[in-house]
Amino acid sequence: MDQSILVNTEHPTEAVEQRNGKYVLIRDVEEPQLGMYDKPLPCFGCGIGWFSLLLGFVFPLMWYYATILYFGNYYRKDPRERAGLAASAIAVSANIGADVLFDFLVTFGSVKGS
Repeated sequence: MDQSILVNTEHPTEAVEQRNGKYVLIRDVEEPQLGMYDKPLPCFGCGIGWFSLLLGFVFPLMWYYATILYFGNYYRKDPRERAGLAASAIAVSANIGADVLFDFLVTFGSVKGS
């Protein structure tokens, strides 16, 4: 009987066996979460955080939604979301700072002109 027929090519252990042109499943028995992040991110592949950041320029409440997700540790579910959610939290901080500065200038700037 031919020896090559008895070789299991589903889970090759040698680099030479991987060159047979077939795809190899990248999962480890000891660590089942290895293939967990193979799925694309929601919101057109860019993640909720980045999508909220971009949409927030038109609809600023999305920044607050993403900030709530950020401080609620939503990124522990998928660490790829962390950067986008943090960017939205920074956008909220900048937005609040700009609003406070604008209110201050309007309030005390008009008193000086009187």
